[in-house]
Amino acid sequence: MHDEPYTTSAVIRRAYTATAQGLSGATLPDDLVIRSAKRLRALALVYAFVFFMSSFSQAVFFADLSEFESFHDWGPSAISILVALVVAWVTTRPQLTTRMLMTVGLTFEVVGSFGIAMAQYWGVYEGLTYQMDHLEIAGLSWVAPWVMLFSIVIPAKPGKALIATVASVSAVPITMALTMKYGGTTIALAPEMFVVGLIFPYLLIILMTHVGARAIYRLGTDVARAREMGSYRLVERLGQGGMGEVWRAKHRMLARPAAIKLVRPEVLEGGGEHHDIALKRFTQEAQATASMRSPHTIELYDFGVSAEGTFYYVMELLDGFDLETLVEKFGPIPAERAVHLIRQVCHSLAEAHEHGLIHRDIKPANIYVCRYGRDLDFVKVLDFGLVKHRRERENDLKLTAPDVVSGTPGYISPEQVAGDQPIDGRTDIYCLGCVAYWLLTGHLVFQGSTAMRTMVMHLNEEPVPPSQRTELEIPAVLEQIIMQCLEKDPAHRAQTADELSRALVACETLPEWDREREAQWWETHQPAPVVAPS
Repeated sequence: MHDEPYTTSAVIRRAYTATAQGLSGATLPDDLVIRSAKRLRALALVYAFVFFMSSFSQAVFFADLSEFESFHDWGPSAISILVALVVAWVTTRPQLTTRMLMTVGLTFEVVGSFGIAMAQYWGVYEGLTYQMDHLEIAGLSWVAPWVMLFSIVIPAKPGKALIATVASVSAVPITMALTMKYGGTTIALAPEMFVVGLIFPYLLIILMTHVGARAIYRLGTDVARAREMGSYRLVERLGQGGMGEVWRAKHRMLARPAAIKLVRPEVLEGGGEHHDIALKRFTQEAQATASMRSPHTIELYDFGVSAEGTFYYVMELLDGFDLETLVEKFGPIPAERAVHLIRQVCHSLAEAHEHGLIHRDIKPANIYVCRYGRDLDFVKVLDFGLVKHRRERENDLKLTAPDVVSGTPGYISPEQVAGDQPIDGRTDIYCLGCVAYWLLTGHLVFQGSTAMRTMVMHLNEEPVPPSQRTELEIPAVLEQIIMQCLEKDPAHRAQTADELSRALVACETLPEWDREREAQWWETHQPAPVVAPS
């Protein structure tokens, strides 16, 4: 954590510092390395297949064994196929590191080049005896496209790629020299023809390949730099919505996993005032989350601006499901479990409301149930992106976007739709009632044909009791609590999150959702990951 206060100006100052320090240590992103391994494996298999078809197809399909009379006829091809298959196997190993991948790939480039050159030139001039005053070899060897392809498949460091390219293209003149000396021919190629035909063209190939390799590697490192967020590196995108994207991230030094939320680039493309509003709103979300100490509110580790100007904040990474996914995947949940989860949400909201903060976007997608240390069915409230302070000044209201109703249509309070009265914590109580309704029935309280129709239904229509929309048993007292949360008039709802939590405790007829039932559910549906011994 930073000692400097969480303000927009402080964030921007930290961004300038990060830019000045530079990102020269950036390496290739993990996903790019993984894709490189897959491309290398595919290339090795294609290489083996082509060599097999060109060298052994007659023996396989026509029983023609003439190619096997001499080892030098079939040996180079067999060795090339074997090497390619070994490379393809190595790339499947989970122990394969980035350095090992680059070494295997560049080695295969060199060995593969010699295999191609041997297949193309070795023995071709056997029995010929004459002086060549001009080069009677049409065009470049297949080694040329082979090495140029590798600059795309393996984005290695330019220096190493250059060494591999030089070694690879040398296969052509070396193989031709060996052919003229040991290949059963007495062809004498004029030295100047040897240089012009077998060395100079490949110097141009080396130059072009090196330029391409540098460009490809630079693109990879640029991606890595773009994914650097302070001490964290983005690994995998987990999702997006509202104001930003969420990524899985790794800390440079710590083993602690994290999730990073950042503003989607298109949000800030408007520039000017729109850019400032988006940035202030994102800062507001980070500040609101950072001020919370409830264990049921997502924990914020850090936030700032990357060297590329992307605003981000770093949160704890959770192992579980949001409540929307939970019900969609496993169906409505028992009443006692719903009570257990909703009371934890009340704990988070109670603290927020005490600080004058209203979430305004309580919905299943913003509530996570997870495995948290030794605790199961542990709830975390996410995404305070629409949070509003009760004392927010009128000239700051535009942070929620002009002429836009804040919230989500399926989980929005009547007063949010009407916009004609102040918003307070009872708005979150209504939305939480909608969440409880979803957990117990798998249905929205109101489902209109359009988003606007759905919001109007929240404003004007009475909800169907949840017991009429599910076959699961819902105790009358719990249904009464939920219907009270869904009252149109905020004065008729539970007035605080603590009051709602106490009311839920009073559901004494419910069986207990205890540790044993939690463990059984999680072991069945989301077993704990196996941690390998260090």
